[in-house]
Amino acid sequence: MFIVENYSTAIVLCFVTMLCWGSWANTQKLASKTWRFELFYWDYVIGILLFSIISAFTLGSMGTGGRGFTADLAQASSSNIESALLGGVIFNAANILFSAAIAIAGMAVAFPIAIGIALVLGVLINYYGSAQGNPVILFAGVIMVCIAIVINALAYKKASANNKKVSSKGILISIAAGILMSFFYRFIAASMDLQNFVNPAAGKMTAYTAVFIFSVGIFISNFVFNTILIKKPIEGPPTSYAEYFKGKFSTHLVGILGGLIWGLGNSLNLIAAGKAGPAISYGLGQGATLIAALWGVFIWREFKDSPKSTNRYLFFMFLFFVVGLGLIIKAGS
Repeated sequence: MFIVENYSTAIVLCFVTMLCWGSWANTQKLASKTWRFELFYWDYVIGILLFSIISAFTLGSMGTGGRGFTADLAQASSSNIESALLGGVIFNAANILFSAAIAIAGMAVAFPIAIGIALVLGVLINYYGSAQGNPVILFAGVIMVCIAIVINALAYKKASANNKKVSSKGILISIAAGILMSFFYRFIAASMDLQNFVNPAAGKMTAYTAVFIFSVGIFISNFVFNTILIKKPIEGPPTSYAEYFKGKFSTHLVGILGGLIWGLGNSLNLIAAGKAGPAISYGLGQGATLIAALWGVFIWREFKDSPKSTNRYLFFMFLFFVVGLGLIIKAGS
């Protein structure tokens, strides 16, 4: 299987994760013109599961290094399988709320708040679970990101004076999603032997197997979480599975593409965690906030009706995010 050999390669993969996690929501924006997010979300989940299967039987099975996917799955202990499954359930609950926040408040609002909170709490949780990297520099980077989040909130407050689309409900849902999302990664990381991907301990899983089990957890839990939302949506009238099957093939493909993009980022991030450590790998991946904010501001023009002075807040938000991410990278070197 493919194994990361050095820290520099791990950082490159984390940046790809950042791009993927910060860009998948564009598919939701595209689909939302004709498609409810609850229906889009099923295609998105299918895309995540599909990528985990493709990854397991390609990168996770080729070559002589490490344990191949089928052998790894067969020897995995029930406790580690349950840990990865639980990670999928927690992620799905958080991500459904997050997708709802995007639908209600837009990418430029949902990403900085939800993913910013998930970054800060997630780094703390994952560093506590597996201390790797310089803690002073790492948490200095986290503080920079915290400052960026505060500046981001000030920008939204200023924008809301003239922009009625900024929703307090969307902000509250983003906060709830961020808190939940900070926990999922630790459960996946705990199911793997992060110290040795070449010869992982008995019962532990490789990143490819853990990602597959995690994705199964997302898929199974979606029958509960998303069914509830379909019948009792956070916003708008109820919809139905009958409407889902009436969707155009091209519309379904957009959602599946979103899941494939997110799944690629997730897989690369966990592969990189062996060399970078879970706290740094997770922290860099959640720099997706910066990518999503760029999409929201410059492509989707979510601040187009805001006062010109809002641009200063956005500039400093991006600046502190970049500095914070740079410190997180430095912490592991």
